[in-house]
Amino acid sequence: MPEDDRALLTRLFEAAVAAADPERVLPPYLPERPKGRTVVVGAGKSSARMAAVFEALWDGPLEGVVVTRYGHGATCRRIRVLEAGHPVPDAAGLTASAALKAAVTGLGPEDLVVALISGGGSALLPDPPEGLTLEDEVALNRALLASGAPISVMNAIRKQVSGIKGGRLAALAAPARVVTLVVSDVPGDAPAQVASGPTVPDAASRAEARALVETWGIALPEAAARHLAGEAGPAPLPGDPIFARAQTHVVASARLSLEAAAREAEAQGLPAAILSDSMEGEAREVGRVQAAIAREIALRGRPLPRPVVLLSGGETTVTLRGTGGRGGRNGEFLLAFALAAEGVPFTALAADTDGIDGSEENAGAFADGGSMARLRAHGADPAALLARHDSHAAFAALNALFVPGPTGTNVNDFRAILLR
Repeated sequence: MPEDDRALLTRLFEAAVAAADPERVLPPYLPERPKGRTVVVGAGKSSARMAAVFEALWDGPLEGVVVTRYGHGATCRRIRVLEAGHPVPDAAGLTASAALKAAVTGLGPEDLVVALISGGGSALLPDPPEGLTLEDEVALNRALLASGAPISVMNAIRKQVSGIKGGRLAALAAPARVVTLVVSDVPGDAPAQVASGPTVPDAASRAEARALVETWGIALPEAAARHLAGEAGPAPLPGDPIFARAQTHVVASARLSLEAAAREAEAQGLPAAILSDSMEGEAREVGRVQAAIAREIALRGRPLPRPVVLLSGGETTVTLRGTGGRGGRNGEFLLAFALAAEGVPFTALAADTDGIDGSEENAGAFADGGSMARLRAHGADPAALLARHDSHAAFAALNALFVPGPTGTNVNDFRAILLR
């Protein structure tokens, strides 16, 4: 794999991440200081970094607590930073949910709550409603992750089986003013979808959540299905008066990050085309579609001439059909892409902007037109590895894993395909 191309793609990834850095995006959205208390709460893979930046920018007293994924913490002096399990909730997340709820309880109309929300918060804030346990919520989360449903569907269901999601945390903070600052990791950037919207209500009802379960054929665990079938404790709707003083701002998104990557590519003398910032669907199928586009460009110069860098973002999914594999959706995308585009003169990087693809140590991986031939030379069968969702083994064998470490932000998938 050409090292110059690998270095270029790394620079594009870094430009995308920098565009979503809380230090860059938070300053324009600082709220007006209140007469009363300022309480910061937050959840997500970027929440600790957001908290550290907000604390440094704020010129008055403040307090609060945020929760992030293990290993994604940051140093704060006045805001407590907790860490919990992701993508599978754990007892530390249960403790964190209780801490966030306690932090906003008993506030008055002159107080301010600043909610720092980013992707990953759904798993980090388990809070099973009455009659359910943490184990029930873990089982629900596993079923949703294995279903292949898009994130909007998963979150519509999650927020109906929770005591903190779907605007419930903001409802608990009333009558305080609530300002939510969102680093979006969802296609379309709907703030109610990020982290299942603990401070942002969603118009989706419980009946609509039940319909989504049916449509997507999701095998819900018995306890979650029983709760969803009932009517107790529905999520508040956007028109509820408790949200009258709420403000929400999306401060970073995949769109802005891809545009930054495109500018960096063009500064390096390479035209860039953004295919979409909101791609969804099975990771391997999205990989095959993009491979067809790359092959058409390479062979026929359409719809774009070479050289060009194809950029895309969004959140693909992986429906588990086998067992024993390791790797996340970006690795799965890239393995499928490299198989379908074998022989095409490309170099590609697919990675998660939070620095972790799934539950492994890598953000994603690199590949080129000869990667699959080299993998076979190692004695491995790329198609078999893809069938059992083992992209990590494939790219580890090629010494092609991309391991930047936690980035402090999260605007979801980043894909860059270079065609010289």
